[in-house]
Amino acid sequence: MSVRWGEDERRLTGAVSVLMGADRGAYPSGNSLLVLGDGETVVIDPSITVVARGGVPAAGIDAVINSHSHEDHVAGNGLYPGARVHVHHEDLSGVRSLDGLMDVYGFGGPAADEFRDTIVEEFRYTPRPDAEGFGDGHVFDLGGVTVEAVHLPGHTRGHSGFRISGGVFFLSDIDLTGFGPYYGDMWSDLDDFEASLAKVRDEEADFYVTFHHKGVIEGRPTFVRLVDEFAAVIGRRHAAMLDFLPEPRTLDDMAAHRFIYRRHVQLPIVDAVERRSAELHVQRMLVRGEAVEVEPGCFQRAP
Repeated sequence: MSVRWGEDERRLTGAVSVLMGADRGAYPSGNSLLVLGDGETVVIDPSITVVARGGVPAAGIDAVINSHSHEDHVAGNGLYPGARVHVHHEDLSGVRSLDGLMDVYGFGGPAADEFRDTIVEEFRYTPRPDAEGFGDGHVFDLGGVTVEAVHLPGHTRGHSGFRISGGVFFLSDIDLTGFGPYYGDMWSDLDDFEASLAKVRDEEADFYVTFHHKGVIEGRPTFVRLVDEFAAVIGRRHAAMLDFLPEPRTLDDMAAHRFIYRRHVQLPIVDAVERRSAELHVQRMLVRGEAVEVEPGCFQRAP
């Protein structure tokens, strides 16, 4: 059944529309893509706004494509039980089961239990054991329009963008916000994220679409500036963490200091994200000789 979206549907080309999430796609919502081919219709990353509205402005959905398995990107997977579901094979387990998704995050304890409940209750997580994996460069031919997967790991192992014929590139959670890159899961990787930013910077498109906040970015010059500003956040975080280590500190000390989230943010995942992010930066410091492990689990800036 087709659902009217009115001004919240932004048509970019004859085949591609952005379904704008609540509050410009700010978390917990996001900006989904609807792609209408001559043979098939797909929705990319159906958000909780898609769920709240009861669907998308199309008569039928043949397939759902997820950029990765995070809760806000798979919220609408259960709306289309008859549609195929596709995600990069590295993130397949997170779409197929809730236990698989919790492995992606990789933290435990009471916070994990609370977040697990949130994933089910707020994000309407629906396991899709029938989900199919794809790899880098896979092309979905919808008839008259194609969607090509571009593997951009770092945020998660399987995080992917999509190059859509007609001049549209979907960046997913390379969202170009002032918050900067998120690499706070066990399945995140700092080096991979930086490589993905360098890779995607070369993309030529008329429209670049982020899942959160920015929404639609028109023109390559603006896109390149935003990518460079987004990438620079990593260096600023790294420098701030180094400045925190004139005396020996543990990863828990660094997590408590909060280099990623502002103090007012209260989410069950904050401590785990801060600790994992600090761990990745400390690993980089040790490799570069910028810091030393003065005793097990305790780190200090190198003299």
